[in-house]
Amino acid sequence: MTQIVATFYKFVPLSDLNQLRARLQSYCVSEGIKGTILLATEGINGTISGTRSQIDNTLAHLRSQQPFADLRHRESTAQDTPFKRLKVKIKKEIVTLGKPEINPNEKVGTYVSPQDWNGLIQDPEVTVIDTRNGYEVDIGTFKRAIDPRTHHFREFPQYVTRNLDPGKHQKIAMFCTGGIRCEKASAYLLSQGFKEVYHLQGGILNYLEQIDPEESLWEGDCFVFDERVALAHELTETHYRMCRGCGHPINAVDKASPHYEEGVSCPYCYDRLTPEKKERLSRRRPLI
Repeated sequence: MTQIVATFYKFVPLSDLNQLRARLQSYCVSEGIKGTILLATEGINGTISGTRSQIDNTLAHLRSQQPFADLRHRESTAQDTPFKRLKVKIKKEIVTLGKPEINPNEKVGTYVSPQDWNGLIQDPEVTVIDTRNGYEVDIGTFKRAIDPRTHHFREFPQYVTRNLDPGKHQKIAMFCTGGIRCEKASAYLLSQGFKEVYHLQGGILNYLEQIDPEESLWEGDCFVFDERVALAHELTETHYRMCRGCGHPINAVDKASPHYEEGVSCPYCYDRLTPEKKERLSRRRPLI
């Protein structure tokens, strides 16, 4: 059955997280929702899936609560449920920069709509930065974008310290999957003395949904953190699958490699996995 996948986040001060978590957990279970919702004192971040009515009811329930009254969400579809279970968690940050003092509720960069994004990133005076991890960038990114080659978002501050200078990089434009990472990254850059900081509103998914492929400056596909693995323009599913050993997206070429073992390892991790982990993954592999 076709599933609706809804993604949302909002930086908003929250309190009584344990009570909020319990209420959300109970409601989502009653609706049959699957996915992940993260809560922190800085806000909420979630990706959930369900039927049309389940998603509509859950979003209405969220918006009935004052902190989330104006909560925005994005939608796409999946042929089957992209999540195996529901997780509602309390975290220090809803996206982990490792700098909890950075608060997008206080100050963020300038939002740029998908319609205005092409013009901005084609300006030679603008430094364009992909704030996602290296394995995400590998399967798709914007023209002219710099890949920091981070493995985790919390490495981004180190990249800034080593590679960016407020005096030299006076205009910076950033993007990420749904907007949350570059929103927090923009707050961090402003705290470090950068003056003109821009970020793509709604992230890559918003851009791929709204911009005609013939006008697009996006090259490749967009990695997503669920069983669909990657989406293309108009948020359609692609041919990518995910390696169970390391989480790296894999395509037909990767599967043809002698280092690929279905459900266990791929060319990106075959020499890094311990024999014990390979054995565990092999035992979990479904029999055909």
